[in-house]
Amino acid sequence: MRRRRRFFRRIFRFHGFRESLLIALKGLGYLFVFHRNMRIIFLCGIAAFLAGVYFKLEGIALVSLCITITLVFMAEMFNTAIELIIDMSKRKYHPLIKLVKDISAAVVLIASINSIGVGVILFWHHVFK
Repeated sequence: MRRRRRFFRRIFRFHGFRESLLIALKGLGYLFVFHRNMRIIFLCGIAAFLAGVYFKLEGIALVSLCITITLVFMAEMFNTAIELIIDMSKRKYHPLIKLVKDISAAVVLIASINSIGVGVILFWHHVFK
């Protein structure tokens, strides 16, 4: 029974919460250090959140703003992960690889357009009284 447990631990490498959190923070750190778009998205998200607090958005409006910010952030993270995986596996140009990268960039574009729409809906009457 102990051998089986050690075998599964070695294969699946179960991590404690603290170690998993550190791994995730290293990933975020990598994104901030090496990817300019991530820093821009983060700063825009902080600015939007602070604007929401400044204009005293409440309840569902502030929750919608936070979910929208997170959606754009996650889309950029997935885009970066897809591009890194593709770059790791193939160095030569291939039209399908370009297509996959274009589609993953389109996900970020759609999330960004959505965030602009949400921002206009939430802030329009506060800015243009």
